[in-house]
Amino acid sequence: MNDTLFHRIEGKGPPLVLLHPVGLDHTFWGPLPRRAGETHTVISVDLRGHGRSPAADAERGIAAYAGDIAHLLDELDLGHAAVLGLSFGGMIAQEFALRNPGRVSLLAVGACGPRIDPANSEAVRLRGKVDAETGMAGVVGTTIDRWFTPTFRQAEPVERVRERLLANDPQGWAAGWNAIAGFDALDRLASVRVPTLVMAGELDAGTPVAATRAIADAIEGSQFTLFPGAPHMMQIEGAEGFTDRVTAFLRGRGR
Repeated sequence: MNDTLFHRIEGKGPPLVLLHPVGLDHTFWGPLPRRAGETHTVISVDLRGHGRSPAADAERGIAAYAGDIAHLLDELDLGHAAVLGLSFGGMIAQEFALRNPGRVSLLAVGACGPRIDPANSEAVRLRGKVDAETGMAGVVGTTIDRWFTPTFRQAEPVERVRERLLANDPQGWAAGWNAIAGFDALDRLASVRVPTLVMAGELDAGTPVAATRAIADAIEGSQFTLFPGAPHMMQIEGAEGFTDRVTAFLRGRGR
């Protein structure tokens, strides 16, 4: 059986790996792959249990998802890459950087914290619980409310998100949230020694700005960017500003 993560490659230059939020897939990056592809070879991944990638076991942790990325780089014969992850993908990116320090040239993360407080882990885990009768339809409404601002929820990009969520395998959804619930990288982040960009949305209802800022505080020399008015899914609702900031970072134009 083919165990390779589904991925799309475009552009030319140093490799950049994109790791999406839980419940989405490689297609939810707005203009970023095209723009970043002007200077980088962009590898947009479907994480395990998502999109066209293999199924995910319910009890796997963030480290296992990071291991998938290492395996993919091996298959692509890439020694290292820039890695960008948002939300669930941002946690995986942190873990990958910690476990594979020589394989990350640049790190960019957003819409996530460095850990889930154990006191909140069960509540987080329950976000992945899908009722057998309602299926994914039972979690879509609260998820959309948490991810986007009220004025944007009827926009066409959100309809695409809604369709993606409804099409998801509940097992993959539950596995992702289970992994998120057990994530804790905070005490290890000081060892990260690569240029790092940390991004937060001012109106993020999923991850408090202070939690995301804690990543920047833990990684010496990192850059922190707050997007005014942006929600959790900053790459969708704030696509242009997000893309501008990421491409500037990739091209070494700093703050």
